[in-house]
Amino acid sequence: MKIKVVVHEAEEGGYWAEVPALPGCATQGETMEELMANVHEAIEACLSVDVGQAENTGKDKVLEIAV
Repeated sequence: MKIKVVVHEAEEGGYWAEVPALPGCATQGETMEELMANVHEAIEACLSVDVGQAENTGKDKVLEIAV
C-alpha cells in the first residue's frame, strides 16, 4: 500500500508531516530519517484505531481486511 505524506520544514527546525488520507495523522522529527520512522509509526497507529461497533441490521456483514 502506498500513501501520500506531506512534509513541511518546521519553523523551529526539523520537520513535520501530515497524511491527508488519514485526518489527524501527523508527526514530527528532527531529521528526515527520524521523521520517516515516525511517519510509519503514526500511520500504523492511525490505521489501528478501533472506531467502534458498526450498526448491523442482521443482513449486513462486517469484514476485517488487511491493507
